[in-house]
Amino acid sequence: MNNVDKETKNKISKLQILEQRLNSILLQKQTFQTQLLEIENALGEIESSSETYKIVGNIMVSMEKDELKSELSSKKGLFDVKLSSIEKEETKLREEANELQKEVLSAIGK
Repeated sequence: MNNVDKETKNKISKLQILEQRLNSILLQKQTFQTQLLEIENALGEIESSSETYKIVGNIMVSMEKDELKSELSSKKGLFDVKLSSIEKEETKLREEANELQKEVLSAIGK
């Protein structure tokens, strides 16, 4: 990297930081997707169950079906919003990283 100017080195460093942020975002996205899937599965199970329970700490407590369904639906809405926000940030970071990568490759290719 001795032939690379200071500006290009800074861009490479910024690109590495962007990639780290992107990896962090992807881990968050995966966590939210997993939790969302669990909520959707629970909502599906509630439909076919006559009795419903909620886990609180180390115990399971009986809960009204409609109340539990409402709670899970609310939680699902929250995770949908979080996931949408993360996907927007992911897209923005990918675009920024791609543009920076083009600039770096162009500078190195000269």
